[in-house]
Amino acid sequence: MSESTANASGENRAGETPVADELETVEDGDVTVTEGGTELERTIGLVGGLAIGVGTMIGAGIFVFPGIAAGQAGPAAAGSYAIGMVIALLVALPASELATAMPKSGGGYYFVSRSLGALAGTVVGVSLWLSLVFASSFYLVGFGSYAAEVLARVGITLSFSPTVALGLVFGALLTGLSFTGTENTAKLQNYVVAILLVILSLFLAYGGASALGFIGESSTPETFMPFGAMPVVTTAALVFTSYLGFAQVATVAGEIKNPGRNLPLAMVGSVLIVGVFYVCTVFVATSAFGSAKLASFGETAMVEVAGSFWGPAGAIAILVAGLLATVSSANASIMSSSRAVFALSKDALAPKKASAINLKYGTPHVALTMAGVPTLLLVASGETEILAEVASILSLVMYGLICVSLLAMRRDEPEWYDPDFRVPAYPVVAGLGALSSFGLIAFMQRTSQIVGVVVMLAAAGWYYYYARDVSLKGAL
Repeated sequence: MSESTANASGENRAGETPVADELETVEDGDVTVTEGGTELERTIGLVGGLAIGVGTMIGAGIFVFPGIAAGQAGPAAAGSYAIGMVIALLVALPASELATAMPKSGGGYYFVSRSLGALAGTVVGVSLWLSLVFASSFYLVGFGSYAAEVLARVGITLSFSPTVALGLVFGALLTGLSFTGTENTAKLQNYVVAILLVILSLFLAYGGASALGFIGESSTPETFMPFGAMPVVTTAALVFTSYLGFAQVATVAGEIKNPGRNLPLAMVGSVLIVGVFYVCTVFVATSAFGSAKLASFGETAMVEVAGSFWGPAGAIAILVAGLLATVSSANASIMSSSRAVFALSKDALAPKKASAINLKYGTPHVALTMAGVPTLLLVASGETEILAEVASILSLVMYGLICVSLLAMRRDEPEWYDPDFRVPAYPVVAGLGALSSFGLIAFMQRTSQIVGVVVMLAAAGWYYYYARDVSLKGAL
């Protein structure tokens, strides 16, 4: 049963009321501000917010998918990434408006629970928590794979495969770092993303000059859409996984300084930055080898492209970039996953202990444990590809419901709803965002669709078992 307290009328009413006017704001990083009603501190600025969004998204999109996408859509795979960027923006805009009206920890969970009720909120909150756990484990196994490849290329051989072992070690280190303070985690994210973007910018600058014929050998042009238009759309569904990070900025909204300004800039800005990187990367890669040969390299295609530019040093550089990308993605996902649990607990939809704050570091240590431990267990399995796609499906459901939530909020406009940012032409933008998010799920694998449905049904079962009597403060 819920641990929230029933009031005099017998109603079990819990959670935070989303009254934006109660929140204090700051103009720079020298002042510590406390989120109204909680002990979480607002320590993340605009750069930190962009680093969370960019750092989460730029991993798989550049280091795993280009070869696979080129094999399905040819050079037009760049168009698939562009389609994905447009859909992500259609969701990022409604999410930005809702985030400035409700800058609370939990992001998408908080928006949906206040707009569509506790049942929908529980399903989205549990799905968000687990989707980020699955995604974190996928990134850490990817990190282990890149690290093993680095060791092999520098001539270090081990008697065992280090992939899982390295993923476990770094997963434990990142979880431990998150315990010591959000500010430390954000600083690590800033440094990692800055180094990563420098390496990728050099790679794209050289590759772009080569593709345009200014340096190196000229390549033979190939047909832009060799397989027609439909593969471009289906490939967009595949690579949309690359854009699943922008909403994680909203999950730490309770720790963002000056949320009215920084939240929209961080979410929309991170989608635009990584979208441009993705499109340019596919253009450079397909120009270097041609789509058929690029596809034959599979998930390590970018290593081969860098090697063709700069030899072994280039291959090592892009491997290091891959390590940084997977570390930053895992780091941001572990932190965001814990905030989903924290938000559920604050609303009495999960045990109260899960929202306990460590008095020394000011971090939700129980929620971090609930994010870190299952992540490490999944890393130990070493088989997380299918879970990564499940994470995408659960995220797409949340994205679609975020757009529906905006329509519900604009329709009823409660007294406390006063966002600093409003979506222009909101019915069209939110409607297209919902349709495109739900529509992409149809292009996923059947096994992933079934697992996603089972997770959501289990979350609904938890609601009816534990929290069916909870009425959330501030809900429509």
